[in-house]
Amino acid sequence: MAKGKILACTIAITFHVALLLGGCGESVPMTLEVKEAEGYTNGQIMLVVATEKNRYSEVYSDQVWQIPIDQEGTTFQEYLLEQVRHFLEEVKVMNLMADQQEIVLTNQEQERLEELTKDFYESLTEADLAYIGVSQEEVLQLYSEYYRAGRLVEELTKDVDLEISDSEAKVIVVQEIQVNDHEEAQKIHTQAMTEGVDFASLARVVTQGEQVQKMVGRKERSQEYEDVVFKLAEGEIGPIIREGDHFFIVKCIEDYDEEATLDRKQNLSLERKNRVFRKAFDAFAAHYTVNMGGEIWNQISLGEAESSSTTDFFEWYADYME
Repeated sequence: MAKGKILACTIAITFHVALLLGGCGESVPMTLEVKEAEGYTNGQIMLVVATEKNRYSEVYSDQVWQIPIDQEGTTFQEYLLEQVRHFLEEVKVMNLMADQQEIVLTNQEQERLEELTKDFYESLTEADLAYIGVSQEEVLQLYSEYYRAGRLVEELTKDVDLEISDSEAKVIVVQEIQVNDHEEAQKIHTQAMTEGVDFASLARVVTQGEQVQKMVGRKERSQEYEDVVFKLAEGEIGPIIREGDHFFIVKCIEDYDEEATLDRKQNLSLERKNRVFRKAFDAFAAHYTVNMGGEIWNQISLGEAESSSTTDFFEWYADYME
């Protein structure tokens, strides 16, 4: 299982966090007066915990919770709970910021959230309610604050230029051979350039089973690598490229992957939006700490038999509100 910051960001993204926009940013030092804000109830905490627990269990089974994910021995359970806590803290602070921005729900928005809450709450089984312990009013508050957080993001980033050019977002498909010796690289390059040689088969032999076909976008590799591969036509093999202690022989398979380029363009737009939002949010959040309770986090055991089966708290939201 992946470790470190990459895993942190990956888990944060799973919370349907278009509104969080990358909660893995650097923290801002607390300065001046720091105010304490009241967090969420145990029922609201358990609702998010149960949703994420069941979603991960469906993919990895309940054996995942005690697996260590870093050198310090942090278990997946400990890490996921910390991410839930961080998520809820940010939603709460975003609502304080929404108050400052005077973001108020319209009657139509409020009615839609009430309809969503009613239908979602009625979908919960007796076992769900016994495990989560959440009231309909608490669900409505959580949905409402989640929605206002999204409204805040849109308000603070409405003037951001999100236009990304095809050149900036361009993704190509290549097959790649990597070796650590220049003389060896020269021999393999000569072999690869020989008429009739199957480049993919040669690459698989040389790289000993590692993935040889890759998608590459701008600024994902070194400038030396980029200067070569983005000039290749489909089917063309480039000259030997040196990156640090490694040498690469690259064949262009597709010089423009339209679908991947569109996806990357959207991701780059989101990253640009994120930078603007996080700058404003982090400055505001530095003045607040959220009281998220204490005992509840030590009492949760994600591997226990009795639990909720709900996995769709955020799916209901997406169906109704997006």
